[in-house]
Amino acid sequence: MNFNRSVLSCLSVVLCSLGLVACSDSPQGAESAAGASMSAAPYQVVCTVGMITDIVRNVAGDYAQVEGIIGEGVDPHLYKPTRGDVVKLSQADIVFYNGLLLEGKMTDVLVRVATTGKPVKAVTEAILGDSDYILAKDDGSEHTDPHVWMDVGGWLRAVPVVAETLADFDPVHADDYRTNAAAYVEKLEALDAYAKRAMATIPEGQRVLVTAHDAFQYLGRAYGIEVRGIQGVSTESEAGVRDLEDLVDFIVERAIPAVFVETSVADKNVRALVEGARARSHKVDVGGSLYSDAMGAAGTYEGTYIGMIDHNIRTIVNALGGSTDGFKQ
Repeated sequence: MNFNRSVLSCLSVVLCSLGLVACSDSPQGAESAAGASMSAAPYQVVCTVGMITDIVRNVAGDYAQVEGIIGEGVDPHLYKPTRGDVVKLSQADIVFYNGLLLEGKMTDVLVRVATTGKPVKAVTEAILGDSDYILAKDDGSEHTDPHVWMDVGGWLRAVPVVAETLADFDPVHADDYRTNAAAYVEKLEALDAYAKRAMATIPEGQRVLVTAHDAFQYLGRAYGIEVRGIQGVSTESEAGVRDLEDLVDFIVERAIPAVFVETSVADKNVRALVEGARARSHKVDVGGSLYSDAMGAAGTYEGTYIGMIDHNIRTIVNALGGSTDGFKQ
């Protein structure tokens, strides 16, 4: 069963069994949530990855203390929560996670927290059942590609999920959350339009993105670029010698000018591609480092979702023969 559905189903069953508002029209749960938020402001929100943390901070403003667990340069596919993480999740008033099996090694902890009755919400909930949007892994399994944030137009659908979850918990400030969400969505719509314009400047024959792992398929579909990853959708899958050889053949045949490393994935396989192409008398550069499963350092532009995407678009476009000066807010 899909992790999102299992956690959401578990949460639904638990809330129903406890008689809370999520399973009925009674305002009892809403009243208790509002009372909790008013008596303990700012309330505590814990998120798994930085991209979600950034949404929540933009929507919640000063009403919540928001903390992310999985930080800069850390691979969420492989991340196992520490004892301290478990404490933070257990003490949080609300927990947000991506879902679609991104945080696969956190499943037990998330389910355990959900059984307490507190909101544990997958921000991809709005697109979970959209079979026309969600991409599947190409390994024949039923698992789906979790890297929705690479398509800004898809990721902005997570913003109302956050806003409504906060509004349900803290109805006193519901209008503020919805206003903040609308303002943030407007920024993301502008970012999405910029990405489309910038990627269109890459010469058509050079619109191929080769990266360390297959995290950019949503980006490729949204912005018109072919994507090849050395490893699969999850970094748990290792690339074999044959995989590398096939990709070297592809790079040489297509005369691809640049390949890309990722901040949260070891660069050894990408370096092997460069050396393999060189042995075939084709020079391919490392076009730069992309943010895939984690944003940049906290407190920097790249440590925001907008900065992360802007960095990626600029790096890809300029390395593959296009031209952009970056996103202007």
